[in-house]
Amino acid sequence: MADVIIRAQGVKKLYVRGGEELWALKGITLDIYRGEFISIMGPSGSGKSTFFNQIGALDQPTEGQMFFEGQSLFDLPEPQQAWVRGRRIGYIFQTYNLIPVMTARQNVALPAVFTGIPEKEADERACKLLERVGLGHRLDHRPPELSGGQQQRVAIARALVNAPAVVLADEPTGNLDTATGQEVIDILKRLNREEGVTVICSTHDDKMLRSSDRVCWISDGRLERIASSEEFFASVEAARGAAAGDVL
Repeated sequence: MADVIIRAQGVKKLYVRGGEELWALKGITLDIYRGEFISIMGPSGSGKSTFFNQIGALDQPTEGQMFFEGQSLFDLPEPQQAWVRGRRIGYIFQTYNLIPVMTARQNVALPAVFTGIPEKEADERACKLLERVGLGHRLDHRPPELSGGQQQRVAIARALVNAPAVVLADEPTGNLDTATGQEVIDILKRLNREEGVTVICSTHDDKMLRSSDRVCWISDGRLERIASSEEFFASVEAARGAAAGDVL
């Protein structure tokens, strides 16, 4: 049986704005397997970002449960939740979220220092990771001195510095050109295939979707569909063919 690393069970999320109730999530159940490369997509306002925050332990559901490695995440004391966020999950953001006044190596090392790793060891980890993502020659450059693709590579290295079991990537190619986006996808795919890290992407990038084991479609706060990437694109092509036939 496949090893479930993250389980969403009947997850609902309620926001109250101006006295009105808005259910952003309406009972999502999903198993994500250890070592899987999975993409989550959906239109603006679908609840995709809200669900992504539940997966990353950044926000607590109103109803339902999130399990991480078999433990009910939000039943854990806050220090243990923080440990999961800091040591077991790595985060990659579309806008990089690097500290402008710090060098690449300092940005990468920072999460390790925050979790109690000695500065020397954290720096060694940072340098090795930057070498792995092709930035060994940019260790002491600051974010304003780096291209968008280079900044995203720094962000990937930072996400890996504590050797997480899961990497969450929020639109990691959204601000990049096609070629640079493909480089980022290749890095994530290699990380997934060679080291067994579970990669979970929020994306609309066809190339990212094609690299995924499974694609999840969220609409109106519900998980509408789960399919392998091959099945997903086969259905897309079939729908396009049907639409073309209707036009003719």
